[in-house]
Amino acid sequence: MSRPADRELLAVALEEARAGLAEGGIPIGAALFAADGTLLGRGHNRRVQDDDPSVHGETDAFRRAGRQRTYRGTTMVTTLSPCWFCSGLVRQFGITRLVVGEARTFHGGHDWLAENGVEVVVLDDETCVAMMTDFIAANPALWNEDIGVD
Repeated sequence: MSRPADRELLAVALEEARAGLAEGGIPIGAALFAADGTLLGRGHNRRVQDDDPSVHGETDAFRRAGRQRTYRGTTMVTTLSPCWFCSGLVRQFGITRLVVGEARTFHGGHDWLAENGVEVVVLDDETCVAMMTDFIAANPALWNEDIGVD
């Protein structure tokens, strides 16, 4: 169930997505929040910038959050439905809640996460949809590389 604050949390991830795009990367942003709403870490897809295929938006935010005793009660917010790699991260570390900006341009593993006990909210945010639609149209080869399509 979406909460009014979910859009405010998404705004942080959107700032990160825009930063990634401005750096010449893929516009996917994410942020990890504590149960009380405290921002733990924020990041964006840096695959192009760092020449590192493992630096997705969610992994960047997770790494920047630093070590936590537990991830129970945390919320991962991402501008795009998480790929299997990032869905695995959410499940592996017991992140309790996932807020997805949009899943129209890419339907990742959020259904699987919901089936396995993660509270999932898909906001279907038009800004997120437009950002990814425009990026994919302008950069189809880079997008296919990012999602592992030959």
